[in-house]
Amino acid sequence: MSTIIPLLEKAQQASRSVKSAGDTVKQSILHRIGALLLENATAIMEENKKDLDQMPDGDPRKDRLLLNEARIADLAGSLNDIALLPDPSGQLLSEKVLENGLLVRKVTAPLGVVGVIYESRPNVTVDVAALCIRSGNAAVLRGGTDAFYTNTILVSLIRRALEANAVDADAVVLLPTDRALVTELLTAVQFVDIIIPRGSQSLIDFVRQHSRVPVIETGAGVCHTYVEGTADLEKAAKIVTNAKVSRPSVCNALDTVIVDQSVAAQFLPLLAPSLAAYAVEIFADENAYPILAKAGYPHLQHATEADFGREFLDFKCSVKTVDGPETALSHIRKYSSKHSEAILTQNTALGERFQQEVDAAAVYVNASTRFTDGGVFGLGAEIGISTQKLHARGPFALEKLVTEKWIVTGDGQTR
Repeated sequence: MSTIIPLLEKAQQASRSVKSAGDTVKQSILHRIGALLLENATAIMEENKKDLDQMPDGDPRKDRLLLNEARIADLAGSLNDIALLPDPSGQLLSEKVLENGLLVRKVTAPLGVVGVIYESRPNVTVDVAALCIRSGNAAVLRGGTDAFYTNTILVSLIRRALEANAVDADAVVLLPTDRALVTELLTAVQFVDIIIPRGSQSLIDFVRQHSRVPVIETGAGVCHTYVEGTADLEKAAKIVTNAKVSRPSVCNALDTVIVDQSVAAQFLPLLAPSLAAYAVEIFADENAYPILAKAGYPHLQHATEADFGREFLDFKCSVKTVDGPETALSHIRKYSSKHSEAILTQNTALGERFQQEVDAAAVYVNASTRFTDGGVFGLGAEIGISTQKLHARGPFALEKLVTEKWIVTGDGQTR
C-alpha cells in the first residue's frame, strides 16, 4: 500500500457512526467482541503462534506477545468490565443561564479519531478498540510487525461485532506495518485527532519529534523502589522481588533498587535468593557489588552509568546504594521516567514526604510498582500509562478519551 489516507478517511467517516451509537449499542458491541474472542480462542492462538515462531525464545518481548487461553479469557472479561462502566461522553459538566438569557452548558464529547502506535502487545489491540468504542471514538491502530497475524484476526473479530450492531466497521481500522507509512499517520491532521504512542522510549521519541497531530505519551517506565533504613526488610524483599520478576517485560516492572547503606549488608543477602531463583542479572554499584559477591550471587555485574535510568524489560535490574533519603530522592529525580516510584519504609512522615515530592504518575509507599494498571485501579482497561501532565496522567483509560464542548442555546440574542 502506497498511502493510508483512504483508510484514515474511512475511519473519520466511521467516527460519526460510533459517536451517534446509543449506550446500549456500544455495550452490546463490547459484549459481542468478548463472546467472539472466546468462541475463536483456538484460531487466535494459531495466528498468535505464527508471530511467536518468528521471535527468538530469549527475546523479552515474547511474553508480551503471547496469547493463551487464560489471557484471552482475561481480555473477554475486561471487555465486559468496560461495558459496565458509564459512558464518559455526553456528560453535563456545568450549566448556567447568563443575564442575557443564553443557556450555556459544558458537556463531554468524544475526541474523534484516536491513532495508537504500539509494539508487540496484542492485548492493546483489544483494549484500545474497546475503550474507543465505549467512549464514542474511532480507533486507528498501528501495531508492530511482531504481532501482525495476531492483530489481524483480533481486528477482524472486532469489526464483525461492529457490523453485527449496525455500526460502521471502519470505526476500528488496522493499518499496514510498513514503517514508511508511519509519518503519513503522524501528519494526517485532517483525519486524526490524537496520537498515542505505546512502547519503547525510542518509539515515543520518534512520535514526539515527527508528529503534527497532538500526542499523549505512554509507555516507557524506569521504575525505582527505595528500601529506606527503617523498612521491614522481610516485606521489602518480597515487594522488590514481585516488582521485578512477576512480569518483567511490562512498563511498571522494577528497574532499579535503591538501598540505604545502613541496611544494605542485611537487605541484599536477604533479597538475593529470590532474585537468583529467576536468574535475575544484577548490575550493582561499587558498594552493593562486594555485598552480593560475598553472598555468592551468581548473576552479578558491575554497574555502569548506563545501567541507571535504563528500562530493562527483562530479568535484569540495577542496584544503587545511598546514604539517606536526600540522595535517594536526588537519584530518582535524575533517572526517573515519571512512571511509577516506590519507597519501603516504616517512617510515616518520610513516606508522606516521598509521595509529595516524587514527580511521577504513581507513587507508592510499601507496595509494588506492578499495581500501576488501569484494570487494577478500577478503570476497566487502559490505552497506556501516561507519563506527561497535560490532559491525562497515569492510566490513560476511558474517562480521558473525551474532551469538552460548549453548548449554547438562545432566543435571538445578539452581541
